[in-house]
Amino acid sequence: MKSVQTRIIHVFEIVAAIMMAAMFATFILQVTIRYTARAEWIKEIFPFLDPTLYGWTLDFCLLMWIWMVFWGNGFIVRQRDHVIFDMLYTSVSPKMRKWLAIISALIISLTLIIVIEPTWSKFYILRLKKTATLSNVFGDWIRVRDIYLIFFIFCSAVSIRYLYRAYFIYKNDAEFDLLYSNNDEIRSSNENKNVL
Repeated sequence: MKSVQTRIIHVFEIVAAIMMAAMFATFILQVTIRYTARAEWIKEIFPFLDPTLYGWTLDFCLLMWIWMVFWGNGFIVRQRDHVIFDMLYTSVSPKMRKWLAIISALIISLTLIIVIEPTWSKFYILRLKKTATLSNVFGDWIRVRDIYLIFFIFCSAVSIRYLYRAYFIYKNDAEFDLLYSNNDEIRSSNENKNVL
């Protein structure tokens, strides 16, 4: 089970890396076009470098950025990678800590589920609106709503993750988080000593 989970996470990481590479390549193209735009002779020799053909690069970089942020936070970032204000959480008894973790996980999960419908209703009108420049490259099928579709994927993924987290803590214990993060710190400090 652990190897399947690791492979799935690797697939999510590969997708994020592809998005990052696409954004970086588009950014390099954008810089190239910007610095060659004033040289008329370049446009005459290389007609594909005509600056009027590359208005889509800014929108595409923004699209990739939005997708990378929500994709990464929805599928890749681990619970222990988040900034946590846990003074109250660590100061209470283990039994209370367990219930605090379960309740907070359920609140996060249910809030994200509740947010989906009203947000979808507001975004529904965007199914008609085409993007200003991306439709020139990708065709008429891409709509503004498609750009923000990742938000709904993010809400669903994080909601499922926190439901599972609540179940896991209920079955095991909330102490697992504290032990796991301490083991990671011990492991990383040992690795640093080996490097030195």
